[in-house]
Amino acid sequence: MGKTNDMVVLKGEFEKGGYKEQPLSEYTNNPFIEALPPIFSEDDVLERFMVTPRISKQDKLSATNIRYHVLKRVRNFIQPLPIHFEVERRLSTLIRRSYLARNPLDPTFLERIRVLHELREEETTHKYIDERLNYIRSTADSLSIIGISGIGKTTAIERLLLMYPQVIKHEEYKGQPFNRTQIVWLKIDCPYDGSLSTLCKSFFKAIDDLLGTRYLEKYGYLNRVTSTMLLHMTSLASMYGIGVLVIDEIQHLLHSKNDQEEMLNFFVTLSNTVGIPTVLIGTSKAQKLFKGNFRQARRAASDGAIIWDRMAEDSEEWEFFLETLWELQCLKTYSKLTEELKKSFYYECQGITAVAVNLFILAQERALFDEGNPNEIITPQVLKKTAKEDMQTIQPMMTAIRTNNIADMMKYEDIMINLDEVMLNHKRNTEIAGRIQEAFKERQNRIEYKRQDMIENLSVEVAALGIFDSLKENDIKKLAQKIVEENPLDTEFNQLKSDVIQQAIALNQQKKDQKAKAKVKNVEILPLLKLRKQALDKKQHPYELLKANEYIKNPLEEFY
Repeated sequence: MGKTNDMVVLKGEFEKGGYKEQPLSEYTNNPFIEALPPIFSEDDVLERFMVTPRISKQDKLSATNIRYHVLKRVRNFIQPLPIHFEVERRLSTLIRRSYLARNPLDPTFLERIRVLHELREEETTHKYIDERLNYIRSTADSLSIIGISGIGKTTAIERLLLMYPQVIKHEEYKGQPFNRTQIVWLKIDCPYDGSLSTLCKSFFKAIDDLLGTRYLEKYGYLNRVTSTMLLHMTSLASMYGIGVLVIDEIQHLLHSKNDQEEMLNFFVTLSNTVGIPTVLIGTSKAQKLFKGNFRQARRAASDGAIIWDRMAEDSEEWEFFLETLWELQCLKTYSKLTEELKKSFYYECQGITAVAVNLFILAQERALFDEGNPNEIITPQVLKKTAKEDMQTIQPMMTAIRTNNIADMMKYEDIMINLDEVMLNHKRNTEIAGRIQEAFKERQNRIEYKRQDMIENLSVEVAALGIFDSLKENDIKKLAQKIVEENPLDTEFNQLKSDVIQQAIALNQQKKDQKAKAKVKNVEILPLLKLRKQALDKKQHPYELLKANEYIKNPLEEFY
């Protein structure tokens, strides 16, 4: 139980259902689709992925030990790339198209839930689940995202998911009562032990964490077989209208004793029967899962696989990424980005975003404390020494990538690139890259961008304090937005930060009090559950016992 309980679940926003006019006729008269945000434009995605940490002139004049801390802000740097737009478009259509076959207003929707409920009560259900569900089958598309560790897959998918509310509470639709809870997305990590049953338990735990339910306790134990748990997953996915299930780190499935056939059947059943689209994310090692049977079945990646490769040295996106990152210096002397530095920097990081950002931070830290470099200048020698000494553990992997040595790559499967897909690797949309660059430069000069930049930096710095246990990232962001919009643009950053912290403390306490009240409320409900259990144990109807304990009044005496 420990491993499942320790799982960290990505949480998004809760919203009350508000219905929007749809641009496409097939999306109309479907509350699950109409309650979603409007289809995002490229500008929306650009805004989401443009995170440039703030390093002020004052920061650059600070003492060495202070600047060491300032440099850590660079970790939050995110640059919009063409692949972010591609993943967003795929995700957007996956969610909406999955709801076409699961319209809650369609009679087959309730029929499906009824059949699933019946199946759940039967002991031997898992033996003939496919046969029983055949006539209400709901096939969904799936997508796989494969790329080297540290390329930014998880960061990107999490930022895209958080653009959607996670839970939508429906109460009324077109004047009619419509009481339903919709879970738009759910993201779970593949367990380290690679066990399919632990993966199913993670699914129940994710729903429990979101809704305060107890499905893990109900369906996850008592020696449950995977196929039975799949049935319960199917039932919950239907009941809560789950729009997309994201499974990260799928390469862990290769660690276990899972039979390839069993894994194939698991993912086929997940999309064929459960009927929710799945996004499978993994390192290059995970491509083994899509060989042989997986490729024949074509279900694990029916919407195509996105091969997320490192940036090419001669690409526009790498050039722009490096130029933007290079501005985040916090040294005495500004080191100009020369051709020699560009070449040296790419050699050491090979266009892998996480390696590039870490190399840039560590090289500055080295320059800060190097007595032989009093002017704190970044040189090719500094980059080389940083990579060799401070990033020693990843050097064998970097050499394998750099030399394209297949034999060595086999030793480091997590960074292995499938040569079958090489032609896809260099398919870069330079038109989008150019447009991102123009938009970025234009926005840097606009007041809205400066405000947005201020909001993003305030959110990151206040959240990094780690003292607001009852607040989500979005709660802090909303506070930052409110304070930035209420103040003039030239207000001191530290003043704004102080205001956000004060309001966050108050809101954090308020949410804690609300949770405490909710707990008390739950305790008040417990006597009823206790009486119900007593009645069932005595094989009585709960109504009689509730009535005997004066929880139910006699309607005749009450009203006549």
